[in-house]
Parts: sequence; structure tokens; C-alpha cells
Amino acid sequence: MASFNLNSTQVEDYHRDGYVVVKGLFSEEEIAKLYNTALENSVMQKNAMDLNDQSGKKTKLSLWFTPGDDVFGYLIRSERMVNSVWQLLGEESQVCHFHTKLMQKEPKVGGAWEWHQDYGYWYKNQFIFPDQLMSVMIALTSANKENGCLQVIKGSHKMGRVNHGFAGEQVGADMEMVNHALKTMDLVYCEIEPGDALFFHSNLLHRSEANLSDHPRWSLISCYNSQSNIAYAETSPSWKVPVSIVPDRALLEWEANSFGNADFLKKEDDPALKTTGWEAEVKTH
Repeated sequence: MASFNLNSTQVEDYHRDGYVVVKGLFSEEEIAKLYNTALENSVMQKNAMDLNDQSGKKTKLSLWFTPGDDVFGYLIRSERMVNSVWQLLGEESQVCHFHTKLMQKEPKVGGAWEWHQDYGYWYKNQFIFPDQLMSVMIALTSANKENGCLQVIKGSHKMGRVNHGFAGEQVGADMEMVNHALKTMDLVYCEIEPGDALFFHSNLLHRSEANLSDHPRWSLISCYNSQSNIAYAETSPSWKVPVSIVPDRALLEWEANSFGNADFLKKEDDPALKTTGWEAEVKTH
């Protein structure tokens, strides 16, 4: 692979801290194209789900599995995205796309996300190796303390998986362990600007506050997996299909076409939102 490369310090930061921020991975023009398409795309909005936090505020998200030949697919499949993930997962890995979420936190009403690990959800999909799963958040609008930017507990990915249970309509981490982590490690507010990328490990504890500002907080979060990391209970095949990479220029060259065939997740089909067995007994918060 060629194109954009993370430097050795960025790779070391990711493995030590569980995350790394890359400023300006995408240009202002590219982000404007993504954001405007997200605002105007009726299929995307029709397939958005509302998830309530404990106070009743709503976060809206659209989630799909297979990256297509559209502006979102070209971001997911771009050389700079896939090459960066390849460096962080390990250069022996074949990079696959698990899913992407469009997160829409509207002013005054956008809800909080409870403390959680992504692998706290994906454990239900029976992925074997959490080190071979990661997420990349791309800011479409500014994300700051006022509008509910991501908060992370630095180095918490080294704790391993924490038990998760329900908190409102969301699945959150056991707060006793979260509080231990907060006493042991640093809490970091990841304030990022449009085009910045936040790469983070599947076991990194993170959360976000409700958006009480006058400004929206929109982002794309793309989740990637190594092809060798088997998901024994995942019905979508995307997690095991190597990404078909497109040149970085493809995003700006894209012209509007249909987004109607995307394999969106329906709320009722999400395995993380189904309570069975031990999960019903896990302490919620």
C-alpha cells in the first residue's frame, strides 16, 4: 500500500493510549461534500434510528455494513483510511470494513452516550480478538465540550473487556469498573475539527455528553476488522471481505448517485440491544 502513512509516533501513541488523533486527514472541501450529502440524503435519514439516553434525549444514527460506490463508501475505502487502519491493526492484516455509523447529535436534543467499549457490543457478535477491531471517527462538524465531544479514558483498552448492561436504550459499561479506571487513568476530551480523524481501539472506554449547545455535532464512525478475526455470530458478511480500496481523489470526483441499496441495520435486529442471560444481571447506571 502507498499513499498517506501514519508516522511511528502516531502508531506508538495508539498502542500505548488506545487512541490517536490525526488532524486534517480530510480536506474542508471533502468534508463539505460528505456533510451536505448526509443532510440531503433521504435514504440515509429514512434509515436513521433514535436511541434514548437515560434522560430521554435522543441520538440519531444510521448504520450500514457494505461500503458502496457513493461519497461515504469512497471515504471508507479511501487509501488514506485503509492504509492507516492497516498500520494500526498490524501490517500482516487484511483490512475489512465491519460497519459505519452516521452519528447525528442535534442542538439541544442530541443525547449522551454512556461509558462503554465498542467490544462490549461486539462481544455479542462473537469476534475473537478485540485487538483486531478498531473504529475511526471523522468529524463532519466541530466536536467540543459544549456539543458533546468524545471523552476517552487514556490507556483503558489494556483493561480487557468490561461487563456491559443496559442504561436507558443504550448498553453501558459496569460503572464500578469505570470509576476504578477514572481513578487510575486520565480522562481526555477529544475535541476535533471537521476533517480530523480519531482512531481508537475496540476496548477503549469512551462516552459523550448530550449536545446542549446551539450547534450540531455530526460525525462518521467507521469500524474495521482484520480478516483473520472471525465473528462467529455476525450475519453480515462485510467483516470478512477485504476493503476494495479507491484512490484518495475519488471522494472529490464522486457525482451523486443512488444510495438505495445499502444494507442498513434496523434497531430491532441489533444483537447488542437484546437482553439475555448474564446481561440482565449486570449492574446498569
